[in-house]
Amino acid sequence: MKKLRILSALTVALLLVSLLAACGGGETATPTEAPTDVPTEPPTAFEPMSHSADSCDYGGEFLTIEALDELTVQFTLCYPDPAFPSKIAFSALNINDAGYLEETGGGGDLVSAPNGTGPYMVENWVRGEQLVLTRFDDYWGTPAIADTVIFRWNSEAAARLVELQAGTVDGIDNPASDDFDVIEGDPDLALYERPGTNIFYLGMNNWYPPFDNERVRQAFAMAIDKERIVNNFYPRGSIVADQFMPPSIFGYTPEVEWWEYNPTEAQRILEEEGVLPGFQTTITYRDVVRSYLPEPGVVAQDIQAQLAEIGVEVEIVVMESGTFLDAADAGEVDGFHLLGWGADFPDAVNFLDFHFGRGASDQFGDGFEDIWDALERGGSLADPDDRYPIYIEANELIREHVPMIPIAHGGSGCAYQADVAGAHSSPLGNEYFAVMDPGGRSQFVWMQNAEPIGLYCADETDGESLRACEQINEPLLAYEVGGTAIVPALATECTANDDLTVWTCTLRDGVKFHNGATFDANDVVLSYVAQWDAAHPLHVGRDGNFTYFNAFFGAFLNE
Repeated sequence: MKKLRILSALTVALLLVSLLAACGGGETATPTEAPTDVPTEPPTAFEPMSHSADSCDYGGEFLTIEALDELTVQFTLCYPDPAFPSKIAFSALNINDAGYLEETGGGGDLVSAPNGTGPYMVENWVRGEQLVLTRFDDYWGTPAIADTVIFRWNSEAAARLVELQAGTVDGIDNPASDDFDVIEGDPDLALYERPGTNIFYLGMNNWYPPFDNERVRQAFAMAIDKERIVNNFYPRGSIVADQFMPPSIFGYTPEVEWWEYNPTEAQRILEEEGVLPGFQTTITYRDVVRSYLPEPGVVAQDIQAQLAEIGVEVEIVVMESGTFLDAADAGEVDGFHLLGWGADFPDAVNFLDFHFGRGASDQFGDGFEDIWDALERGGSLADPDDRYPIYIEANELIREHVPMIPIAHGGSGCAYQADVAGAHSSPLGNEYFAVMDPGGRSQFVWMQNAEPIGLYCADETDGESLRACEQINEPLLAYEVGGTAIVPALATECTANDDLTVWTCTLRDGVKFHNGATFDANDVVLSYVAQWDAAHPLHVGRDGNFTYFNAFFGAFLNE
């Protein structure tokens, strides 16, 4: 917390004497010089924060997070983590002002009016209409080009393209597959394609029968014609998923082949297991276009039709986006559900640990200890040659247990007005608007698929929220604009000891938060601890899931 300077008692006394003299008997007071030897209050000493687990027995990665001085933070881990820099570069681990965290109680205004260090700050957010950001003039780095960034949203790809063609927006996310050629043929527009660093899957939760039966899940894996879905509903650059990992990410192992499409065998197994005839279930999804799922409604209908071919009757259920994500994380979605994932950083840890590791959410029900063991071994090694055989093992176990059915790695893109300099697409979906010049116009208008759910992105997982957070808040490290290389951000460097269990980050000096507070090591400690310690009074958020933290680092303290 930044403290106000307090006047000394002697200084106050001198001021009172001067005031009394000035007011007495109508006489003009004789100016008196302040003595030069009046003691002044010393600046408030920095009191470093520290937070520790009693031991590593709680199951998570962190043992201690501590400020060594104002500009140095040290993380002591329970086990080696070569992916640690990649994790702390992700926007869910943005740094908040410690004073603002305490003022908001870890929730409330923190969700809708964040106080970051980024190139833009929130001016206003009219729910259901638009989010307006303005340039932060005291930004430590290269200032943003446009004065204002406006986020708008529309779930219909056709409507987004119409606005781009009319010039009412400067950029749009996820044009429809049929619109790629239209955009490329328009000299006033520019298309920037993304590689398919994502996964779309059909999820099942083993808390609910008959999905608690592994053989039933395997049968459903044989019942889905993935090639039909990709050929009919996905843009160019998309491929059929033969495992959860996309081929471009380390951890993909072509040695492991998914279940072959065989609806006849699927139906036979379901009959043997007593599921058929007469099984009725649901497919639940959110009507939000994502790069991994460009046409959610028609894909849901096609899967419904495919399952009907083997005698399974399916009702389609559409939920509001935030409500659906919260329910899926909590394991409250029965039947099938449509979800996906885009790369946050290019490593198996990001895909596999998040979904199937010990710290994963309850989306698929109970986890599998053999998968946990493999992922923990693979994630603790630095040499890719040592890690690769372990990921063959992990992918084979995921195939065996079938917590979900991988369907597609979707190609996607962004489109812009042709005069937008600095326009780009990111393989991580985190386009950075501060570097874009909208043809000399003072504002840049971006239209995406859906409204952000919240702007305290420690407690969000959807890309629409995370992209907005990228403009407002910053992590210790970051990813290069339009790429995946790790670069300095609020930390100038983070270095590790030889066994990768102690990481020390040197912080950037002179950084200001949007409210004028000065960035220091305590801001880092409290930003992490508020997520890490489930018993901490600031462990609040929007819904309190903090899904990324738990998945990245294994477990909450005091859960």
